[in-house]
Amino acid sequence: MLKMKSVIAAVGLSVLAATSWAADITGAGATFPYPMYAKWAEAYKAATGTGLNYQSIGSSGGLKQIRAKTVTFGASDAPVSGADLEKDGMVQFPAIIGGTVPVVNLEGFKPGELRISGPVLADIYLGAITKWNDAKLVALNPGKKLPEQAITVVHRADGSGTTFNFTDYLSAVSKDWADKVGKGAAVKWPADSSVGGKGNEGVAANVNRVKGAVGYVEYAYVKKNNMNFLQLLNASGKYVSPDDLTFAAAAAGADWFSVPGMGVSMVNAKGNDSWPISTASFILMYKKPADKASSDEVLKFFDWAFKNGKKMASELDYVPLPDSLTAQIRSKVWTEIK
Repeated sequence: MLKMKSVIAAVGLSVLAATSWAADITGAGATFPYPMYAKWAEAYKAATGTGLNYQSIGSSGGLKQIRAKTVTFGASDAPVSGADLEKDGMVQFPAIIGGTVPVVNLEGFKPGELRISGPVLADIYLGAITKWNDAKLVALNPGKKLPEQAITVVHRADGSGTTFNFTDYLSAVSKDWADKVGKGAAVKWPADSSVGGKGNEGVAANVNRVKGAVGYVEYAYVKKNNMNFLQLLNASGKYVSPDDLTFAAAAAGADWFSVPGMGVSMVNAKGNDSWPISTASFILMYKKPADKASSDEVLKFFDWAFKNGKKMASELDYVPLPDSLTAQIRSKVWTEIK
């Protein structure tokens, strides 16, 4: 198995997965949790001999594949509505918690040295702020010499749960964004300087390539690519940096069973330590699977991961689900799969 750094940097993630692991379990979808699933899968195969073929193709692709019944589970960072779950005959449950992070390519600044608020970030993505030395950015960063450099906005080119959560956050903090663009797995990006990238990998690569770029990626990609991130002003008026503690703080108040399919939004959560763009990544499975044996293997994998994968999750700065929640998932969700 390749080292995690080279796995994340690789472009052909689905090809790598298909050729490196036995295709005993099949899944497809979100790139957000891929580093975690890759690490879990490596350890699970060593422990059980059962492999995982997970195609990291984006949340929209995962939904298409599970609905086409070409994989046993789909993965999405944008939760499917209760009505659509009912129509499709599927269940949904969270597997891991993490955070989406604004990243930049600006010389002369250390990671986390610069600050931004949600409304100013929305103005950048709207194309209303086009230079790094704009007065609004200068006001948030007193004493910092921001360059008179053009901003290139990098976004996901594919349908993406990461985009859903990012635009959900921008809609929550900016009325202009909510009115003009809104939230979704794919949106029409208004800034003239917008550049698309496929997957978290593609966004990270474009931000690292283009001087003056800003983008958004899952935190594991920030760490593995040594990216420069921005501190973000949260709902309690505190500037925070992304890590497992601030993601966990945002998730602490989540009422998972208050929403059908457990599709709780954690964006802009209150709390001094809460990271404003924290999110869960969800698994989708059929209540009446065509291949019950394969479906059982998926549940065995996640059962093992919930019990044995916490330390691995923390090492990648994801937040593992608490035992009390995974017990409820087993008793309230998995029992619906017959």
